[in-house]
Amino acid sequence: MNITLCGSIAFHDRMLEIKNVLEKMGHNVKLPPSEVKDENGEMMPVMRYYELRKKTSDDDSWIWKRKEEAMRMHFDKVEWSEGVLILNYDKNGIKGYVGANTLLEMGLAFHMKKKIFLLNKIPEIGYKEEILGMGPLVIEGDLRKIG
Repeated sequence: MNITLCGSIAFHDRMLEIKNVLEKMGHNVKLPPSEVKDENGEMMPVMRYYELRKKTSDDDSWIWKRKEEAMRMHFDKVEWSEGVLILNYDKNGIKGYVGANTLLEMGLAFHMKKKIFLLNKIPEIGYKEEILGMGPLVIEGDLRKIG
């Protein structure tokens, strides 16, 4: 199966682990970019970009241009896939965190009639109803349920 991993970039290391496991199971897997361009067009690790983005003001236009580019690239990966696996680990005091960007990716997958897998239980969050409405299969950490 062609699967795109989605989730907070804060989970990037875990994404790499899950990708390796899924590939050993025979799946083709894409994940968010591991590098993005800095303000001079040079490649930088995505985690460094994430740190900068969290500290930036609204007027740092290069930061938001790179965010736009990363979002569009990842949307293309969702389009390529047969399904998305949402890596919803705990973050910001929320069990099974699903952030705004991930919700957008889920919405795109839903609109395109892709399978949506949620690694952990649906979080108690303000947009839980929207997640429920997309009908994800909650796999409770069992990657064998993907298919």
